[in-house]
Amino acid sequence: MKYQKVGDVVIVKRELSEDEIKEIVKKTKCKTILLYTTQITGEFRTPHVKILYGEETETIHKEYGCLFKLDTAKIMWSQGNIEERRRMAVISNENEVVVDMFAGIGYFTIPLAKYSKPKLVYAIEKNPVAYYYLCENIKLNKLNNVVPILSDNRDVDLKDVADRVIMGYVHKTHKFLDKAFEFLKDRGVIHYHETVAERIMFERPVERLKYYAEKNGYKLLNFEIRRIKKYAPGVWHVVVDAEFKAI
Repeated sequence: MKYQKVGDVVIVKRELSEDEIKEIVKKTKCKTILLYTTQITGEFRTPHVKILYGEETETIHKEYGCLFKLDTAKIMWSQGNIEERRRMAVISNENEVVVDMFAGIGYFTIPLAKYSKPKLVYAIEKNPVAYYYLCENIKLNKLNNVVPILSDNRDVDLKDVADRVIMGYVHKTHKFLDKAFEFLKDRGVIHYHETVAERIMFERPVERLKYYAEKNGYKLLNFEIRRIKKYAPGVWHVVVDAEFKAI
């Protein structure tokens, strides 16, 4: 049977028999089994859950040497993004300032701050629950180069500060590109995430980046598109690493 283990909580997508529950508990030593009852929806990507075993849904998940505290009944953890989190961990350097526009609990911020050691990471998160765990994870990982900000990123007053901007959000991400260019210095990189139909996945994200770059007085210098995971039939979650220079 398929399941996902987050810390000592196991997440499943269908009802389980008593024997199946016993088998999972024996195999994983988990304290709780959660059933995701519906598709995760909404601005904050809040899961709808039913507890099949145990009681406690808060856990600490360890990945790539980083600790992530979260409540699995309130916060989504995407196993499908693991390779992207590892890649982002070493993509920056000690000379950079980074803005993470959709920080969540620190999915990209924590590994990047720990391993790349940039001068500063502004980690912006709108969801109060996710922001609470972001702050917890900064402390858990003993990081002193992260500034957490509880806000809609469009309301954050930071201009020309970032060498690198992370846009790890997939629902109408292009609507936040004006703000991304506001954060960006005269030259820098934007990591732009989008869900896009397979037939146009190498065209539409780049077209959008070029449009918003020109609109904000920037030129696209170079880019690379990466597939992260299949999002739905015929739809991919992709990321574009795009470098820009002010005109």
